[in-house]
Amino acid sequence: MRLHIAAFFVFAMLSCICSFAQRKQINIDNNWKFAFGHAANPEKDFNYSIKTIFSKSGGAAGTAIDARFNDSSWRTLNLPHDWAVELPFAYVDNFDVESHGYKPVGGLFPATSIGWYRKNFTVAKADSGRRFQLQFDGIFRDANLWINGFYLGNNKSGYVGVNYDVTDFINYDRSNVITVRVDATQYEGWFYEGAGIYRHVWLNSYPNTHIATDGVFAYANITGNNATLNVETTVANEYTAAGNYSVNTYLTDRAGVKIGAAKETALAINTNEEKTIKQIVNVTNPTLWSLENPYLYRVVVELKQNGVIVDSKKLRFGFRTIEIKPNGVFLNGKHVKLFGTNNHQDHAGVGSALPDYLQYYRIGLLKEFGSNAYRTSHNAPTPELLDACDSLGMLVMDEQRLLNSGAEYMDQFQRLVKRDRSRTSVFMWSIGNEEGWIHSNSFGKRIAETYISKLKQLDPTRTCTYAADLANVYKGVNEVIPVRSFNYRQFAVADYHKDHPNQPIIGTEMGSTVTTRGELVKDSIRGYVPDQDITAPWWASRAEEWWKLAATNDFWLGGFIWTGFDYRGEPTPYKWPNINSHFGIMDVCGFPKNIYYYYQSWWTDKDVLHISPHWNHRNEWGQPKKQIDVWVNSNADDVELFLNGKSLGKKDMPRNGHLQWKVEFEPGKLEAVAYKKGKKLISKVETTGVPVEVVLTPYKTTMLADGKDVTVMNVTVVDREGREVPVADNLIKFKIEGDAKIIGVGNGDPSSHEADKCTEGTWQRSLFNGKCQVIIQSGTKAGIFKVEASANNLFTGSTDVIMVAPEKVSAITIDEKYKLKGEAAKPRVVDQMMGADISFLPELEARGIKFSDKGVTKDAIEIIKEHGINYVRLRIFHDPAQDSGYSPKKGFCDLNYTKQMAKRVKAAGLKLLLDFHYSDYWADPGKQYKPAAWKGLSFEELKKALYDYTKKVMEELKAQGTTPDMVQVGNEINHGIVWPDGNVSNIDQLAQLLCAGTAAVKAVDPTVQMMLHVALGGQNNESVFFIDNMIARGVHFDVIGQSYYPKWHGTLADLENNLKDLVRRYNKDVIVVEYSALKEEVNKIAFSLPNGKGKGTCIWEPLSTWEQFFDRDGKSNKYLLMYDEMSKNYLKK
Repeated sequence: MRLHIAAFFVFAMLSCICSFAQRKQINIDNNWKFAFGHAANPEKDFNYSIKTIFSKSGGAAGTAIDARFNDSSWRTLNLPHDWAVELPFAYVDNFDVESHGYKPVGGLFPATSIGWYRKNFTVAKADSGRRFQLQFDGIFRDANLWINGFYLGNNKSGYVGVNYDVTDFINYDRSNVITVRVDATQYEGWFYEGAGIYRHVWLNSYPNTHIATDGVFAYANITGNNATLNVETTVANEYTAAGNYSVNTYLTDRAGVKIGAAKETALAINTNEEKTIKQIVNVTNPTLWSLENPYLYRVVVELKQNGVIVDSKKLRFGFRTIEIKPNGVFLNGKHVKLFGTNNHQDHAGVGSALPDYLQYYRIGLLKEFGSNAYRTSHNAPTPELLDACDSLGMLVMDEQRLLNSGAEYMDQFQRLVKRDRSRTSVFMWSIGNEEGWIHSNSFGKRIAETYISKLKQLDPTRTCTYAADLANVYKGVNEVIPVRSFNYRQFAVADYHKDHPNQPIIGTEMGSTVTTRGELVKDSIRGYVPDQDITAPWWASRAEEWWKLAATNDFWLGGFIWTGFDYRGEPTPYKWPNINSHFGIMDVCGFPKNIYYYYQSWWTDKDVLHISPHWNHRNEWGQPKKQIDVWVNSNADDVELFLNGKSLGKKDMPRNGHLQWKVEFEPGKLEAVAYKKGKKLISKVETTGVPVEVVLTPYKTTMLADGKDVTVMNVTVVDREGREVPVADNLIKFKIEGDAKIIGVGNGDPSSHEADKCTEGTWQRSLFNGKCQVIIQSGTKAGIFKVEASANNLFTGSTDVIMVAPEKVSAITIDEKYKLKGEAAKPRVVDQMMGADISFLPELEARGIKFSDKGVTKDAIEIIKEHGINYVRLRIFHDPAQDSGYSPKKGFCDLNYTKQMAKRVKAAGLKLLLDFHYSDYWADPGKQYKPAAWKGLSFEELKKALYDYTKKVMEELKAQGTTPDMVQVGNEINHGIVWPDGNVSNIDQLAQLLCAGTAAVKAVDPTVQMMLHVALGGQNNESVFFIDNMIARGVHFDVIGQSYYPKWHGTLADLENNLKDLVRRYNKDVIVVEYSALKEEVNKIAFSLPNGKGKGTCIWEPLSTWEQFFDRDGKSNKYLLMYDEMSKNYLKK
């Protein structure tokens, strides 16, 4: 064996500048103490006063500033922390309180607007002689900071981070105490802003001569197939003597392979001096960063002295070109219409203190409906948001808080630009928003000129704009700003362009339709508005109004919707009991509203056909039938609507529009049938029954045991037929067993006054129009935790999540014994599959069931073949006679049974997929139990046993002429195989076992196609984590197999997005190798993946389970007949 150590954290969302070599960046988010102070009473504010800031060092005795202060009674918590979201709602008839979501933070609430934080940490004496820096990424707001009683300074901004050199104040081998007083009595914005240390805190350590903070600036010039990477590195010498150094810069691909280097440059630097070195790395044929393939390289900068590295920084970087012209934005020379959204930093359950994973989750949701651009309204974003945009392919308009050229705001602007100017996703700066007092006069013009001049100095590679709530006005800022932006005023854009044809134009705030998810009518009592594109404030417009103008004119570079997500505060058009906005395309949880499908229709090339509203209405007794205004959003050519099989008319779909019907309600099925370039699309809504079961859908079931990773779980309830009940309002209670905790709940109700934060053991949230959400954070112990979601009189929903120790992910071991070579290592072309797992067939036949089709009794295998099935999957268990857990018992699914079934399959002319379960009974993500015969084996013995068994099975199948065409080594293995040794928490050992099984298959027949099968149909983040880790550990596979069951694996949109991303990332074939429901929809997705990589499906046990091919008496039914048409449409003849 050989051991590889690699920084391989796919889940750990790395910040842009990472710790490397001698530099250390230590996260110190954990174990802070917190208490409320008081804005009006010094005695309740720990005797704080202005004089304590200016007192002599160490002269703050009796206050919380004093390092000796006893904070044992304070609450212990981890950062990021938003105390505002924890507070109850408070009704006050005041604009500022209303606009901040009726939370008791601000000048009217002195008892809950001052927060004190304290943190103890130690530094080893061995590290003396280095420099230490505290880095706060974001505090809201007006923060005073101390360490060991020494005042560090004040940071007014609630959004721009701040750094302090604390070298002179460190105690070595003794306790150090950070104290932060946060004053949120004054607001910065007119929207929910949170309160507290709501972003990360770091302790940075580096040598006295070092690369300066934000001291690496990388940008590229690209000509044809060649690129020049320019790297400007600023070195600071805070040592007491001058010195001679050198700067070495090189570029690696994301696998760590060096692909280019600059000439190492000598540097002589005096004490207390900063110098900037400019270097060039030439690159041939770089992979360009794009919205579809956001490829990121790594720029590594090393500071050396006498040939020894003393400091270094690593920067993720993408090669791309951006041109902004009057007729469009061009990314890598390709015209890109900006499909943008504005967003505040706010999410259900957590407020402004978003865990890193939520940034990725939210950007992923925006991309799903077609958005490609993000405006950071109206402030500097957290670095982790930009990490997500860099990684996922989202353009960013990075915005300054205020248009003001005074020292405070110019300093904030400089910090923002220097921090973010190497970000690939940032394509433009915004210098401000709606400064109505100055933006159309000479003050605004002069201030804008100052900003533009400063920007050319700091970042000559990008242009800027300003978000103006002005119509056809060419005064003030608009006279000098390179790119004109419109907030609303969409009808003035054409006239402005006519008058100023050479000035590019963007809609920085557009739309602002207000909708409440799932609601049909206005309700002024509860503060709801209809969930359709019909209601907009006086200053704004409906979606169709602005987009029809923007879509058809290239002088509109595009626009940014107000907003992508609902957010707390700014309730419109109603006030209390509303506590958050309705502007979002999605609600505050990220659940889509109906307007989502309007934008998805015209912002993507996906096949969109969406009917709204739901069909759970009632006709009141003795009253006329209720008239329902039915909307259809689609990008099809035409749509026909049916109610319970009766046509209600066919209509052509207007470009950038929608369709409507007035329909008299009657219970049943409302169905839309559409055609798009000859392709048939079908969508339906049905009247459901009452709820019977809670469904808990996790978006990640493998997490890092780092105490920071989070997963989102969405909750619905279904009726007896498995249909989601869209009007349900059940109270859902949550329970966790294991080392994890709930950090927030929400449901998207803009008038809900339920708590987003609950005490342990009391977590709950009501469904709002059928949905709610729970956010769960990992602990630090590797293993399994279980989550349950329950409601009175309903079946409980549950899921298991496995946590993996970060160190297990980072250390990579490859066993050379099972490494494939030669013919066995070659990739194989995967055949199309319209398959069926029919492993239960002999058991059904043993019960006396006979199968028939069209009145003729036949072998079930022959029947399914005649209807288009071309592949059969067979499960094999090690020794099913073992009486432990669920198993088919002796005679079924063992080797002899599999050999008999294989003969039948091959005799029928079908292909065979063999599914090794490596268990005596069922294996899936919830149970992967080791065969009884393998218990007690050492790990090396276990690998050999698995290899020998796999090889024996393959040899016996080959000997009878039934060699499988494809093999999967393990079933639904995202949580591992043969537990505990092969549990995913032992990810190295899992990979070695998979390699052993694969080697055994290939030893018998090197041409067999290999499948890697995971049960993660709609869970992209976890799919990528698992596959990346397997690839890094040498696991060979030709095709990715996914299971998809809506109850556990998300929506059809989640499935499609995941499979498309896997094709893009890995260029591998993909098969949905387990599914049952939504047959037509799943096959359409599976066979329609890009580049011909969608190789098909395999339905699970269609002879005997959900929506089975045969009735109980063995007669074929409509579900089997579906495959006649699907096989004709999808299988190549």
